[in-house]
Amino acid sequence: MRNSFFDTPIEYLKGVGPVKGELLKKELGIHTFHNLLYHFPYRYADRTRLYKISEINEEMPLVLVKGKIITVTSHGDKRTTRLTAQFRDETGSLDLVWFQGIKWMRDVLKAGEEYIAFGKPTRYGNRINIVHPEIEKAEEGSESVSTYLKPFYHTTEKCKAKGVDSNALARMTRMLIEKFQTENIPETLPDYLLQQHQLYGLKTSLINIHFPKDNEALQAARKRLKFEELFYLQLSILSLKTSRKEQVAGIRFEKVGALFNRFYHECLPFELTHAQKKVLKEIRSDTASGKQMNRLLQGDVGSGKTIVALMSMLLAIDNGCQACLMAPTEILAMQHCETIKSLTTSLPVTVELLTGNTKTAHRKQILSALADGSLHLLIGTHALIEDTVQFQNLGLAIIDEQHRFGVEQRARLWINEPQKPHVLVMTATPIPRTLAMTLYGDLDVSVINELPPGRKPVATYHYREEKRLALIGFLKRQVKEGRQVYVVYPLIEESEKMDYANLVQGYENLGRDFPEPEYRVSIVHGRQKADLRQQEMKLFAEGKTHIMVATTVIEVGVNVPNASVMVIESAERFGLSQLHQLRGRVGRGAEQSYCILMTGNKLSADALERIKAMTQTNDGFIIADADMRLRGPGDLMGTQQSGTLNFKIADLITDQSLLELARNASASVLANDPHLQLPQHTVLHTVLQLKKQKKGVWEKVS
Repeated sequence: MRNSFFDTPIEYLKGVGPVKGELLKKELGIHTFHNLLYHFPYRYADRTRLYKISEINEEMPLVLVKGKIITVTSHGDKRTTRLTAQFRDETGSLDLVWFQGIKWMRDVLKAGEEYIAFGKPTRYGNRINIVHPEIEKAEEGSESVSTYLKPFYHTTEKCKAKGVDSNALARMTRMLIEKFQTENIPETLPDYLLQQHQLYGLKTSLINIHFPKDNEALQAARKRLKFEELFYLQLSILSLKTSRKEQVAGIRFEKVGALFNRFYHECLPFELTHAQKKVLKEIRSDTASGKQMNRLLQGDVGSGKTIVALMSMLLAIDNGCQACLMAPTEILAMQHCETIKSLTTSLPVTVELLTGNTKTAHRKQILSALADGSLHLLIGTHALIEDTVQFQNLGLAIIDEQHRFGVEQRARLWINEPQKPHVLVMTATPIPRTLAMTLYGDLDVSVINELPPGRKPVATYHYREEKRLALIGFLKRQVKEGRQVYVVYPLIEESEKMDYANLVQGYENLGRDFPEPEYRVSIVHGRQKADLRQQEMKLFAEGKTHIMVATTVIEVGVNVPNASVMVIESAERFGLSQLHQLRGRVGRGAEQSYCILMTGNKLSADALERIKAMTQTNDGFIIADADMRLRGPGDLMGTQQSGTLNFKIADLITDQSLLELARNASASVLANDPHLQLPQHTVLHTVLQLKKQKKGVWEKVS
């Protein structure tokens, strides 16, 4: 049953009308009574304490005072008129001042009458003033004052120009709340959950989120509304996971065959870590179950995810299936292809690369071999999701750097497959646990948290410009010892020309500091033609150049074990996650490696915190948590996932414990009632279905 009251168009609220109603719709997305109720305040002013005038000073934010108007005086000429009311209580006096609405205020204010004033105290000369205070007449014969937390609402300049400021929104909301006091508000959470977690009812929460009597009531209302938002998100994610496991059949990989075993015993470049073995066992268990695998593999830079991916693909090929690996950039796809080809040269496995730059004739050969099944393993970029790419029998799809692809892009890999392939999504950017629970909570999670044996942690140092000569001396010693060096410059879109000039200048300076023929310096950047860029990278990989000056094109997909130093110029301009990714380009051999963060002398607080985090830890998961605190979850994940993070009131950074609580509660509900069929869960089933349809939710629940 629909609750039509909350579907009522906003223009039917008293004092709104069609003109303001249209403004609210266009500017703030407020179409109905429900939308207005869920346009929550973003902050509150404390009107819960009544101050004596003698207690007030200009450092205070907003104060509430009660006293008598002694005199009301106009000052100045037509251009500079102001109205001043002397306001007194038993402890002292101050001035209330108006520069606008003077005629109306002069008619309203009466000397000798008692009023309540609220506003920001300032000082003019030796007097305390409150300019344009909110003022109301004190109730006659009453010692009490109406105290509460005053809400402030987001609005826009267009709204303010038409009189719809924060105060106007507060008046509208108060009127609406007075109207729905008599309405039957349908509860959206079962009673037992409210009692178990000591949560306010919905009606009480909505009243107190807008007009809380005190801070305790506000916090209780916020807890209830945040819990509900996070609970339904987790319930949706976990019910999707449950239905996938029940309904989506997977290709059963019945055996660990000759290719897998031969690779394991003859081709592995190093002994697998315990973490890699554990992940392979999880993948083996998933793929043998007859259910579709949906697994997220998190591993820090250099932890050996590519080996796990390759062995998983060999498992698919052993079971008569094809496999593919999709990467976000051509450089990364090429790197994967070269690595995998070099590791499988002695195996009867066909591997091809497909990108936007693949020549037409070669593309036709690849597509033909893919369709007839003679091509076992296809690696590529977005080119893999084109309609012309048809597999004969795709058994495993691996997506690398998964946060760079949208959900629909990932799904297009297998949407036309008669049997859904197993899916492994990988990231070298560890995701904070709260973010993983929110964005990828429907996936099973594996973590590689060990580095391959023999690797030493990268030593990270922060140098300012005055240590430039010391840096050059250090780099020369490293080169003389047979090591290689990366020097990375920022290339930010909005200042690309200036950044490019800095890159070229840096390259020329290094050429002077490291003259030929004793030293060889190369340069790599996005403006180069792909074949020239590849040639420069190849020369560096083969040890024919000592120093590579580059932009972040080398952030992922470059593996040169002999490179032992990463110098990051203007490190303060890079994000924390990007700094960590760049650092991961070194430390891939047995020698001690170094990351030098070069910055200017003046650093913002955030930049200093990023640099500090880098010098204190090599742990990608600690880095990821710090990055989320500094940048926020939306910025961290980019626009592909931003819709998932569009919370009304919850916050993934500050509400981590509440997210855990909501996740555990939703998991408990589904463990006892996977399909929400019990009578007490009727409301959960209804709300969940409405959310999936992207309709308004709680107002339509009976």
